[in-house]
Amino acid sequence: MAPDSLQFKNEADDALERAADRLRRLLGEACARLDPFPPFPGAFFSYGIEIDARAVESPDRGCVVLAPDGELYELEMRHELPDADMEVADPVALRDEKMKPLDLHPLEYVVYAYEALRAVTELLLERESAS
Repeated sequence: MAPDSLQFKNEADDALERAADRLRRLLGEACARLDPFPPFPGAFFSYGIEIDARAVESPDRGCVVLAPDGELYELEMRHELPDADMEVADPVALRDEKMKPLDLHPLEYVVYAYEALRAVTELLLERESAS
């Protein structure tokens, strides 16, 4: 194998990294303009937009959400079940919502970020036309 054979893959990896970095900045800027940021449907405490990116879905990854800070997270929602002898005055207090930061490969990130930018752009355009 020639010494320069990996050059193509290395350049492709660099291009993906640059695209991911640029999309990360664009998402941050777009999310800053989306005020107020929408609450996540069905959540009590979390704000976010569900991002569907079928091309890079994984059975190991749950619901991917774009948060107001412009970052992508996995949203976990659970209900803590009370002990049988416990009275619960506030069932909302048993709700647990966590936004776990995602560690995505740059290729996965580019796909999710693109879909996230499409979703934010649609919301911004809807709001502009309603004004």
